[in-house]
Amino acid sequence: MEVVLKKMGNSTALILPPTVLRNLGLAAGHAMTLETTSDRRIVLTPKRKYTLAEMIAQCDLSAPAPADMADWDRMKPEGGEVW
Repeated sequence: MEVVLKKMGNSTALILPPTVLRNLGLAAGHAMTLETTSDRRIVLTPKRKYTLAEMIAQCDLSAPAPADMADWDRMKPEGGEVW
């Protein structure tokens, strides 16, 4: 499929046909990452939105807590905190 770059203000835009957007599950406003390769190719990749469960699954729950977290645990309430 051939597409044409178009001038838009001081920028140049690539218009993706509706069939491409549908096939990839994309729409206006979706974030993408853009990379160029040494052989002059452009690679566009949709940025993935992770769920909370997916992010937690990547955590090492057996890892020790950061040292500054222990400081927080030892601090006394200073304002209207409820414990």
